[in-house]
Amino acid sequence: MTAPTRRLDFDGVLFFPVTPFDADGRVDLDVLGEHLETRLPFGPGGVFPACGTGEFHALSAREAVDVVRTSVDVVAGRVPVIAGAGGPLGHAIELARGAAEAGADGLLLLPPYLVSGTTDGLVAWVEAVAAASDLPVIVYHRGTARYTADAVTRLAANPKVVGFKDGTGDIGLAQEIVLAAEAAGRDDWAFFNGLLTAELSQGAYRGIGIPLYSSAAFAMIPELATMHYRAYADGDETTRMSLLREFYTPLVRLRDETPGFGVSLIKAGLRLRGLPVGSVRPPLVDPTPEQERRLAAILDCGLALVELGGTRPAASACPSTALADAAGAASR
Repeated sequence: MTAPTRRLDFDGVLFFPVTPFDADGRVDLDVLGEHLETRLPFGPGGVFPACGTGEFHALSAREAVDVVRTSVDVVAGRVPVIAGAGGPLGHAIELARGAAEAGADGLLLLPPYLVSGTTDGLVAWVEAVAAASDLPVIVYHRGTARYTADAVTRLAANPKVVGFKDGTGDIGLAQEIVLAAEAAGRDDWAFFNGLLTAELSQGAYRGIGIPLYSSAAFAMIPELATMHYRAYADGDETTRMSLLREFYTPLVRLRDETPGFGVSLIKAGLRLRGLPVGSVRPPLVDPTPEQERRLAAILDCGLALVELGGTRPAASACPSTALADAAGAASR
């Protein structure tokens, strides 16, 4: 097994861009370029095109490769570009080869389509995709891809497998996996939290040796997502907790109202902020007008927090603050 040509080092919040669609539902690469260019000045640690937030599930192989190629061209080596791959084995191999040809720096290997197998089968699936290109591979633990400590020990013997992203929220198992990779002597592995709105759970993940996290919010409001990352990296818990309380918790409550809103709200937020990224593709659905109004209020709160350096805004600026103040007044 040939080692990848480059070690993946991430320093900053991990940026998962959306995939814009035009009025006819086609991928809009020009808007994608604008989306990327306007976020890069905020210093993401890596760009992950055509992954979960980028509606990987709804893209053809050709569309996904086009998205990756455009991302590579725009990023121009400033940070690593990690392309999504996964699904049926043949599709995953095609995407891996296409991403390599497009100039990507690595792959995020999303779960197999529909079926799940034994540990032997999952390890063989990863190695088959890894063998399709010279790109390093990060495995994504969720859905039909359920990795065990034993699976990670075996995958650690493959120098092309260089990371693990957790999307299940099983902290105990994630801790076992971190320890298994360390025991295998892999000090080059990248570990990151891939739960929805990962900022809300990252404090726990840091405690078990998973220091990185993906941020869909960075695509929508990079000003605040970067502020959170800096507070997290600097140990500024006062600011971090303020951002979690005033912005991320209301966002998560809205997100949890409708399946798929982990993507739909991000695209809606981008539209609200003036970037015409279009709608989501089925089976996802867009927010209702009333939900978009609440999202707009949450974004206003986030921008107010940025202006105030993370301190608590006036009650009128943040829905969560207004509710808390109303509840306090009622109790007095």
